[in-house]
Amino acid sequence: MPALNIDYTEDELAIVRASAAADGKTVKQYVKDASIRERQRRAFVAAATRFWQDHVEEFDAAFAGETPTAGPLPAGD
Repeated sequence: MPALNIDYTEDELAIVRASAAADGKTVKQYVKDASIRERQRRAFVAAATRFWQDHVEEFDAAFAGETPTAGPLPAGD
């Protein structure tokens, strides 16, 4: 199975170890889970942004006069 070696400063590693312990995980599992969660977060943000851009005019029409015009979201991650 492929592996990855990551260099941390002592302070960074102490933070990672403490975070892993707080979650009841090994450092290896904590770091693996964090990388997967980040990919899931990015996918969610991308999907939410696409949804908003597809429906912003509908939202503005439905709530005309109740809120400032929402307009499109700026491009981002």
